[in-house]
Amino acid sequence: MNITLGDKVVLVGTGAVGASYAYAVMNQSICDELVLVDLNEAKAQGDVMDLNHGVVYAPSTMKIRYGTYEDCKDAAIVVICAGAAQKPGETRLDLVSKNLKIFKSIVTSIMDTGFNGIFLVATNPVDILAYATWKFSGLPKERVIGSGTILDSARFRYLLSQEFGVAPTSVHAYIIGEHGDSELPVWSTANISGNQIAAELTEERKEEIFVEVRDAAYKIIESKGATYYGIATGLARITKAILNNEEVVLPVGSLLEGEYGHEDVYVGVPTVINRSGRKNIIELSLNTIEKEKLAHSVKTLKDIQTPFWK
Repeated sequence: MNITLGDKVVLVGTGAVGASYAYAVMNQSICDELVLVDLNEAKAQGDVMDLNHGVVYAPSTMKIRYGTYEDCKDAAIVVICAGAAQKPGETRLDLVSKNLKIFKSIVTSIMDTGFNGIFLVATNPVDILAYATWKFSGLPKERVIGSGTILDSARFRYLLSQEFGVAPTSVHAYIIGEHGDSELPVWSTANISGNQIAAELTEERKEEIFVEVRDAAYKIIESKGATYYGIATGLARITKAILNNEEVVLPVGSLLEGEYGHEDVYVGVPTVINRSGRKNIIELSLNTIEKEKLAHSVKTLKDIQTPFWK
């Protein structure tokens, strides 16, 4: 089913991630209209003013304004960046209880407007909150997407590009599973322009690269309090893929219904994205070890998630 709404995007939550996302969208002129919604109206109004002062230098004119949940009724995409932030030493899964309560209120308020577009969820723990958004909204799974492992995969591709001296766009490699500590690198399919690269690295070096990917957020949070540029750019990329009906494959959070042998859980997996949201999941040919690690990642999420949905 194609969504026939225009190119209006509503951003809920204008903290560091949300504001950075708005900035990325403005710089790329991804949508026709961007509406900012936040409990802190003064902060959001300030962001609107600041962003509008940059529109003159953007690729094309777009409308940026402050709004309310009522603006969601005719939005093509609602991007949720609101919620409690991850603190130093705190894992993404530690945030579950706090953010589930916040999300129930947000999603219910949005659905009450008659919203019939696509949810894009970025708040952590993103896999569990994407699942919660799907549950709370009652929308088809195709229209609730998590940011998944789009940032983790970008970190992976960047590090591999540095390792092999090529552009990150020429590296084709995925991190899948939880956006968090149980995620896994799919070395078996990692390649540069079709050439497999796993055999060119020692097991020790592969582990070093993966650990750097996995722990990147902790290092950034320790250094400056939060991560936002990378994820904001990833969210902008997903938004662009949806609005332009690209049918591009991106590692986003998708509901598994038997794919990879798992179900009833959102995890980051390569997914075809188009104007309807998620089109279908691409199943990579995982080796035995990778299958075991993905099963562990799914179990990690379900062990946290299940008690809330009994």
